Amino acid sequence: MEDQRVRLALERHWAASDAGDFDVEHEIYHDDALLEYPQSGERIHGRRKIQESRFAQPNKKRFCARRITGSANLWVTEFVLTYDGKPSYAVSIMEFHNRLVARETQYFTEQFAPSPSWARLVER
Repeated sequence: MEDQRVRLALERHWAASDAGDFDVEHEIYHDDALLEYPQSGERIHGRRKIQESRFAQPNKKRFCARRITGSANLWVTEFVLTYDGKPSYAVSIMEFHNRLVARETQYFTEQFAPSPSWARLVER
């Protein structure tokens, strides 16, 4: 039952992210949550600062959660984050404590061309 509650909270979080509803989007975080972006080396401490950093982001954003998986205190979301029409593929790893996100790590990558060396082996 607890896993279902977390899944619903994550679905609500990602839907609010896509809708630009900054209040609902950040309900999922502990007041002292930590958000990390390893690719840029950035760490943001606290729900208020996490929310402020996202509000300050000037690009038009869209979120599409492709898969949410996890159990207990560790959950992973694969999603497409589109900035101003350009997709970026991302993974969010969320660690829960007392029903709220205590730590999130997000990894991003840009789209790239398929490799011709294995083109005969893949489905498009």
